[in-house]
Amino acid sequence: MDSALVGIIIAVVVILIIIGIYFWATYNSLVKLKVRVDEAWSDITVQLKRRADLIPNIIESVKGYASHESGVFENVTRARAETLSATSPAEATAAETHMQKSLKSIFAVAESYPQLQASQNFLQLQSELVDSEDKIQGARRFYNGGIREFNTKTKTFPNTLISKRLGFEAGDFFEVGEPSAIAEPPRVQF
Repeated sequence: MDSALVGIIIAVVVILIIIGIYFWATYNSLVKLKVRVDEAWSDITVQLKRRADLIPNIIESVKGYASHESGVFENVTRARAETLSATSPAEATAAETHMQKSLKSIFAVAESYPQLQASQNFLQLQSELVDSEDKIQGARRFYNGGIREFNTKTKTFPNTLISKRLGFEAGDFFEVGEPSAIAEPPRVQF
């Protein structure tokens, strides 16, 4: 066998090994990032469920004082159902916008009732709601950070050539659909 041919075969084998290692490393890093994003999304859904579980208690507290405000209660209940049924970041974004508007309206109603504002039960619910909102914000930041890393990895060259072929699509950020809906958070301290 000619030494030039052996050199060419060795070079081709080395190049194929390097390409194989690149594919292997890229695939594994994409899987790790995808798992991290899935974990972060799971945390968001847990926090949204926690907040949604508080909503019926808040409604009942306010209802006792303002039973004639049925439209407000229906909107909050509808927003809660949207939040619980959201399965994607896009759906959660729309639900979150409705939830923020609904919470603002229920707390606006509560402001009209000083006895309600002084209720220990209502104050405790408000405190838990603030805690939930803080946890949702933290989970959102963690999720969006993971999505940013994942999307960067899938969209940079040469990864972009193989990421779709390996089944990795860029993910959606969990954003607020209407920034004005959260420009001023629900007022929960009286």
